[in-house]
Amino acid sequence: MIPFSVLDLSPVVKGGTPAQAFRNTLDLAQHAEGWGYRRFWLAEHHNMPGIASSATAVLIGHVAGGTRTIRVGSGGVMLPNHAPLVIAEQFGTLESLYPGRIDLGLGRAPGTDAITTRALRRDPYAAAESFPSDVAELRGYFAAARPGQVVRAVPGAGLNVPIWLLGSSMYSAQLAAHMGLPFAFASHFAPDYLLPALDAYRRGFPPSDGHETPHAMATINVIAADTDEEARRLFKSLQQQFINVRRGTPSRLQPPDEVDESGWTDEDRFALSRIIKYSVVGGPATVRAGIEQFLLLTAADELMITAHIHDHAARLRSFEITAGVLGIST
Repeated sequence: MIPFSVLDLSPVVKGGTPAQAFRNTLDLAQHAEGWGYRRFWLAEHHNMPGIASSATAVLIGHVAGGTRTIRVGSGGVMLPNHAPLVIAEQFGTLESLYPGRIDLGLGRAPGTDAITTRALRRDPYAAAESFPSDVAELRGYFAAARPGQVVRAVPGAGLNVPIWLLGSSMYSAQLAAHMGLPFAFASHFAPDYLLPALDAYRRGFPPSDGHETPHAMATINVIAADTDEEARRLFKSLQQQFINVRRGTPSRLQPPDEVDESGWTDEDRFALSRIIKYSVVGGPATVRAGIEQFLLLTAADELMITAHIHDHAARLRSFEITAGVLGIST
């Protein structure tokens, strides 16, 4: 059995607050740990009203402190927004506090719009171009300190913090292969290059220290409920959120019963069919069949599941059903 993991963006729902989102995130992580999920990752976004996980390392610490065994990490930290030394120190601190439980997933995109990127005091073009050297610099800070080394990550040097490269295109897949790192593809919102990227990653991967074989993870939206009809109703919140982002009007996650599908244009519907192509929505039997089909398609070594559902109890139930049909529930 391959590992199954959780991606959470700490969603802020309509009528809710970031504080409530953080409580829900921790509650989900605690349940996910009990249900047998391997990892619980949080993603960095900025200036997004419906996503509260902007200070990703801080939130990882909160979740790791409230759980005991599940691995907690970033899916991911957007490295162009940060100096590599700062990230090494942050995740060195996390690994020191929660040894053997911290993952560091790195993305090349800024996780926001161009204006907000500049507000983060980063040149988006230069930062993206320097991504390979920044990853190499970051990896160097986790290596054992060398005699005469002037700049060290304290804490960080000599700690085993697994680094993953994340991506939605061929670029990160090829870079992950070149660097001999595990790779995670964001197929839950960027499906177009999923199969070519996985193929390029596997074909270009050389054995490396600690990674003798490629390890590919894919992410998928799974909205599970007790019936197909209820799952399709819950799915409307995610559909509307993607439409709002596409229109340049990001918002908090709406209740499904407030979503007016009659306001969706043909362009909206076409975009949805492409953007969230890899989504499994339904009751237990539908979810099992959908996930099995996705795994046959990708031959993924690990599957990461995300579920944007307005009602927290329904979101918990979705991950519980999914764990049950996957046979990982303990």
